[in-house]
Amino acid sequence: MKHPSAVRGGPSGRLPLIDVLRLGRPAEIWYKHAVSVVVATAPPSLLLVALGRLDLAVYTTAGSLCALYAHNRPYSARARALAGVIAGMVAGLAVALTAASLTSSGVALVAVGAVLAALHKALCDAAGVGPPGSVILTFVSSAALFAPQTLGQVPGHVGLALAAGGFSWLVGMAPGLLRPHGPERRAVVQALRRVAAHAESAHRAEPDGEAAAQRRADAAGALHNAWQTLLTTGRRSSSRRPLGRALVRAEAVLAAPAPGDAAELRDLADRLRGLARVPDTFGPALDGEDEDELLGVEMERAFRAPSLRHRLVPLRAVALRTLLGCALAGWASLALGIGRPYWALVTAASLFQANLSLTWNRSVQRVVGNLAGVAVFAVLAPVAHLSPWTLVLTVLALSFGAEALISRNYWLGSLCVTPMALLVTEYAHLQDTPGLVVERTVDTLVGALVGLVAAVAVTDRRAADRVAAALGRARAARQRTEALLSGPFAGPGALAAARRELAAELVGLRGTVQAASGEWWLRALPTEDVMREERAGHRTLAATVRHPRPGPAAVTRPSHHPSATTEDATS
Repeated sequence: MKHPSAVRGGPSGRLPLIDVLRLGRPAEIWYKHAVSVVVATAPPSLLLVALGRLDLAVYTTAGSLCALYAHNRPYSARARALAGVIAGMVAGLAVALTAASLTSSGVALVAVGAVLAALHKALCDAAGVGPPGSVILTFVSSAALFAPQTLGQVPGHVGLALAAGGFSWLVGMAPGLLRPHGPERRAVVQALRRVAAHAESAHRAEPDGEAAAQRRADAAGALHNAWQTLLTTGRRSSSRRPLGRALVRAEAVLAAPAPGDAAELRDLADRLRGLARVPDTFGPALDGEDEDELLGVEMERAFRAPSLRHRLVPLRAVALRTLLGCALAGWASLALGIGRPYWALVTAASLFQANLSLTWNRSVQRVVGNLAGVAVFAVLAPVAHLSPWTLVLTVLALSFGAEALISRNYWLGSLCVTPMALLVTEYAHLQDTPGLVVERTVDTLVGALVGLVAAVAVTDRRAADRVAAALGRARAARQRTEALLSGPFAGPGALAAARRELAAELVGLRGTVQAASGEWWLRALPTEDVMREERAGHRTLAATVRHPRPGPAAVTRPSHHPSATTEDATS
């Protein structure tokens, strides 16, 4: 998720149009998402074509889409994340199909779809599953609500989705056979490059300027993400210690950059390319103090992660927006006589982001991308309709294109996502192309308009309270770290763990403020206090790097505060 570069006390009042549509750089591993979804989708879909049962591919596609998730996670964590996504997908599908078999009331079915969309949004954001987030789960469950169904068919259809989901789990885990440490290596590479960029600019830019503060915050965030990635690897992972040594060096450079540091970090990043395992000698040689940094990582593993309830608290407003917006959008579509109100429901569900400003951006991107995608569908439909084989192959090509384009801008990816979704609805039987074009266009406009109104109507009045709480946690973490610096030696790894706790609080503080600053109905944020605390916190982090290592003593653990919760929930 992209945030404003400056910490502001509220939205500027300007809702951009053109800037929202600008293209960015493609994601570093877009091809992994693209290849995985094609590999996961092709075998079951083509097998069903050969068996003459393409109508069942709607259910296997639901499970196959799970291959889009968790590519940034180490494989031990990826296994759990993918299993959770598949379980959520199958559970939502089962509820939707059961509801469809029990009632034909459009009003009731839209209500069920809105509740599922809100649950998907809250749970995916709280769990930090990452792109594509909850929208895929909502698309599957909403479409299933309006599929002709009997109660006796539900177990078989859910079983097909579960089997395809199991295959997508294998597809997602397969790259680990060739590059078992790939995800953590990528996280470390990104951190090294962000810190190198900060080091290069540190001597040219004003150290307290907004641009310098943002570069420093980006580097600190990348370092925090890399450490958290390493913490999710298994204790016996051979890559964790050598990669940790590289991060220890990057933390020292972030605190006190010197000439030549940027080149050194970029050289370390370049050495992580390739398929070879990370050598035990990777990274600079460490002295005893640097080994304490790694011991601090081991200590941090013992701290309990925030509970699911704690992570759900900041998401109440966005969950309520999703519930209200999806319900009203679906009912409005029904009132207009559209036969597929789930398109309006899904459009509304896809808009809701961490704050109103980001929701507006997504609304513009969604409308532009969907309308252009409908035109692409009108062009491709005659070719796709030639045979079931061409229909499936067209869907596969569009799924690859969607992942190739969507990281550059959401609207660009929608050029492929929209026709792909429309063609999937034709797996059961071909439909009237002009009718689909008109209905999808109307539902897009209805869903976007109603969703945006819901985002404006439901305000997040607790955003300022979360900023104050994050500010207090960052201040307390800084004071604990300063106490360790000025007091007697607390033990190996204690200062390292306190330092990492402070770094995490600073990352969480910036993320919390940036999420809150995009709300339109919000009391003034303590902007000056935030900026002062960030500067003081980074000065304290720099002091921990220069702190001499005293003699041995007993180990004590700093108290733990779950700081990155808001950042995880809003990204």
